[in-house]
Amino acid sequence: MIGTSAVGGAFVRRARSLRSATRVVPCLWVLGVIGWELLAPHHTELVPLIAAAPAIACASSGRRRCILLLGGASLLFALAPPTELEPDGDPKEPYAPLASCCAIVGVAVAGYLMAGRKVRLVRELEQLRAVAAAAQDVVLRPLPARLEGIELAGGHLSASRGAAVGGDLYEALATPYGVRVIMGDVRGHGLAAIGTVAAVLGCFREAAHEEPRLAGVLRRLDRALERHLRARASEECPLERHVDEEFVTVLLLEVGPDGEITALNCGHPWPYRLYEQPVGPAMARQAAPGEVLPPLGLFPLPAELPTARWNSLGAGDTLVLHTDGAEDARDAHGTFFPLRRALSEAAGPGPLVPAAVVAGVRAALLRHTGGRLSDDVALLALRYDRCPLSAPKALTRAAVDAHRG
Repeated sequence: MIGTSAVGGAFVRRARSLRSATRVVPCLWVLGVIGWELLAPHHTELVPLIAAAPAIACASSGRRRCILLLGGASLLFALAPPTELEPDGDPKEPYAPLASCCAIVGVAVAGYLMAGRKVRLVRELEQLRAVAAAAQDVVLRPLPARLEGIELAGGHLSASRGAAVGGDLYEALATPYGVRVIMGDVRGHGLAAIGTVAAVLGCFREAAHEEPRLAGVLRRLDRALERHLRARASEECPLERHVDEEFVTVLLLEVGPDGEITALNCGHPWPYRLYEQPVGPAMARQAAPGEVLPPLGLFPLPAELPTARWNSLGAGDTLVLHTDGAEDARDAHGTFFPLRRALSEAAGPGPLVPAAVVAGVRAALLRHTGGRLSDDVALLALRYDRCPLSAPKALTRAAVDAHRG
């Protein structure tokens, strides 16, 4: 989940304050029992209650030092001689202090062992999270900041708690045929859709460099998805839950050197186009819809694929690709998320910054839903720039050739 540094800092401060408060609880328990013992009437045995102090320390802080310290303090208090308030002790129960000491020692030893096990489990959990994060980054790789004069930013929110990857996918690659982009959405959400996401993205990363036409890339994706679903049906992938009817919505874009856009759409929402305004926030308009094919996996692709061509991007124009989880998100009253308005507000006045647009929309989406998402959400912003990174190198080569001539 995305948040500003102020929100994150407040969360960290609250967590530290809570941990500090839990460490004080066992000490307060011991002091309370001592005070109660001193103020209670004669023949009231409250010392056994101190045996709970090591257990409370184990449950609150989990630190072995705290458990040993409180256990030792409780043991000393249990072995302390009678006070002036009760000088004779209790002759009827001469072994009561010994029983209290045994109880304290037993609880302290058990808490010490449990704290050690807790530390080991926490370390294993941290290692597993690191491995899972690395694996998720391989499936849904972080986007580069720029590609051939296009500034990029992407973001993803998973409906599954603790997962960074779900059923949405996106990728942008610089190829000999231009910058090619994919945005897709697998049927379902969360961890169950990761296998299909990996199959589609793996095929796109290879086909985008090899196929001269965007239609060829789409056909490669269709064949790869067909193989993946066939493998699942034949139980070659037993770890994945079988789905009777699975499909993937896909939007393919190709941005040429001059900003011309070619698109192929298989059941996916059309992107929004942001225009910088001299005064006020940017203007957001949905791209002119063209013919839409059915999602991949439902029907075979036709012989002729309808390719949409849009007007070339101008300097500063930004395309925002998204999945249907952004438009279908609702608040507690059932109101849909106003994506178009959120895009304009996130862009703000002045030059468009893709990272700021994505972060602003994600923050607005989390506020709207209260952090409770029913579907995965993916966002990808591309800002066209007429100054590609390779321009200085090209000018240098031209100057060298002219010098040699």
